[in-house]
Amino acid sequence: MQITQTLLPGVGMRYDMTTARGVPLSVVVHREGQADLCVLDRDDPDDVRLQLALNEDEVDALAELLGAARIAEGLLDVTRAIPGLETARLAIEPGSPFAGHPLGSTRARTLTGCSIVAIVRGDDVVAAPGPDERLEAGDVLVVVGSATGIDQLRVRLQPA
Repeated sequence: MQITQTLLPGVGMRYDMTTARGVPLSVVVHREGQADLCVLDRDDPDDVRLQLALNEDEVDALAELLGAARIAEGLLDVTRAIPGLETARLAIEPGSPFAGHPLGSTRARTLTGCSIVAIVRGDDVVAAPGPDERLEAGDVLVVVGSATGIDQLRVRLQPA
């Protein structure tokens, strides 16, 4: 499934997708934390058929229910505004040389220039993890850095 992201300067980020049944959806995540969920007309995507305005608490509850990591969404505004800075989600796969080891053992910042700003572990998020945070197979690292640095870290995390 393809989700397109569009920066809305001064507003936030817009995410567009089409469901498997062909229904176009749009989500606008505002910088202040609220969001608008929109069901669009199949023939005219500019025609909003249903709009739900969610406050910050509702967005958090829905994101938790769906298992989304809102930290990464918040970083998108920053990375889109700064040329050369990107975010990525990198998985710790079974067999990774870092599964079962502390985050600091990756030496991510030293070797790749990337910062690991969060770890998504199942339904939980470890924000701003310290170097002693133990990585587990299945963890997803939320990473900020250059495209080259992210590629280097992706290779470094892969199983041997």
